[in-house]
Amino acid sequence: MSNKVDWDTYRRWLYSDRDLGLRVDLSHMGIDDAYVERLRGRFETCFDGMVALESGSIANPDEDRMVGHYWLRDPSLAPTETIQELIRSTVTDVDEFAARVRDGELRTATGQRFTDQLIVGIGGSALGPQFVAQALGTREGGLEPHFLDNSDPDGIDRVLGGLGRRLETTLVIVISKSGGTPETRNGMLETEAALRARGVSFGGNSVAITQEGSRLDRFALDKRFLARFPMWDWVGGRTSQTSAVGLLPAALQGHDIREFLAGAASTDRVTRRHDLGANPAALLALAWHHAGNGRGEKDMVLLPYKDRLALLSRYLQQLVMESLGKERDLNGETVHQGIAVYGNKGSTDQHAYVQQLRDGVKNFFVTFVEVLEEREGDSLEVEEGITCGDYLHGFLLGTRQALYENGRPSLTITIDRVGERQVGMLIALYERAVGLYAGLIRVNAYHQPGVEAGKKAAAAVLQLQSALVAALDECGDEGATAEQLAVRLDRADQVTTIFELLERLAANARSGVRSEPTSPIHESATVEVSDRPAVPALP
Repeated sequence: MSNKVDWDTYRRWLYSDRDLGLRVDLSHMGIDDAYVERLRGRFETCFDGMVALESGSIANPDEDRMVGHYWLRDPSLAPTETIQELIRSTVTDVDEFAARVRDGELRTATGQRFTDQLIVGIGGSALGPQFVAQALGTREGGLEPHFLDNSDPDGIDRVLGGLGRRLETTLVIVISKSGGTPETRNGMLETEAALRARGVSFGGNSVAITQEGSRLDRFALDKRFLARFPMWDWVGGRTSQTSAVGLLPAALQGHDIREFLAGAASTDRVTRRHDLGANPAALLALAWHHAGNGRGEKDMVLLPYKDRLALLSRYLQQLVMESLGKERDLNGETVHQGIAVYGNKGSTDQHAYVQQLRDGVKNFFVTFVEVLEEREGDSLEVEEGITCGDYLHGFLLGTRQALYENGRPSLTITIDRVGERQVGMLIALYERAVGLYAGLIRVNAYHQPGVEAGKKAAAAVLQLQSALVAALDECGDEGATAEQLAVRLDRADQVTTIFELLERLAANARSGVRSEPTSPIHESATVEVSDRPAVPALP
């Protein structure tokens, strides 16, 4: 690899679309024409697969469902007129609802104007809205977003406590397709309790985004939520940002969601091209395949040189890793595929882990994201003829060169500015790249058996905790050690888990459990009979 990229190589590996305001530069990846020819036939198969996907073929055999997030920005592609009309009407309903809230026509349960919005969700129901919220900011008259995206009690307290009195004027948006996601349910119930303590009707301040007939849908009807917006079984959480999941929070912030959808649609159009050199998503897939030898052998490091895009890596972690991290391929063969994603922003990371990127283990490739527009309006010259933005650009180019001359590959994505259209464009670009790369390595990007396995294991732990507390009740004042309880419950293979459950219950004075240390490991526990709060349940 030469220490410099020459002009011919740069032009050969540069995709540039002035109409989109998008460039993808692969000149620092070290790809040659022979590698492209090796994959050309496989790309044709991938292109055909994307056509079938958009036409409504069953893409998730585990759940026997279609995958239709591309229809969200071009309803005419949907396989039935019913679905087409549902998509169009939902965008209209979201637009009109958000306008009524921002204009003060639709008010809180106590008759006040809404000031804030609290999005309660997890995974794709939070990561996408968080990314867009930070990228675009809140316009004048819009509702400032806040998020409950975990089941951490302290984290919930910080968010609700940070809202203070404004909690009473906060529109709560609960997002769960099935309505049974534990983290979302927990956040919703905590928020309901906080509003109840202030004498505020939860339903009068709340909106649900869920599948028709789900547990959450029934709960929203029972509590008289202000509105319910649909999620469909053909939209997965990690590809839901162009559905009501992402559109409603953005519209409430005051953004033009139709411009956002138009940006995604324009990218979809160019990434349908069956021409590798003219398809930016295919070029990304090519770069990923080359960097990791088609086996995910190198991590993807995201370095957007723009504060607004700092959450891009977190958003892409789920989109890329949940879609591509698979044990088996389409033939059922064990392959252990995937690409690890991490990153923050430039130039901050030049003072963090660029030292290792340049001189350490060669187990990564970098994606630089460049934004041409510095800011709205003129920039101060911090030196003669030099602005802060010039420094930022110089750091990007300098870091890229320092990595390249030490054999560290990178690609660069350039957009002209950060606005609704451009953010929609980035989301669509990566959704298409993930779909095409999955075709190259022959895995199903649209199911997630590993996630489901984790949920089942967590549910089993909670069942064990309930059995444990019941067993302690039976032990009375004598108590029992973790080992004794494991024998009593016929769970000898889970004594470690039992010890850890007891330790945590005692540390939080939960369920009347007290610890009585007898040794560092063989800790005994007793339970005091007390009034225990009932656990609320959805209908």
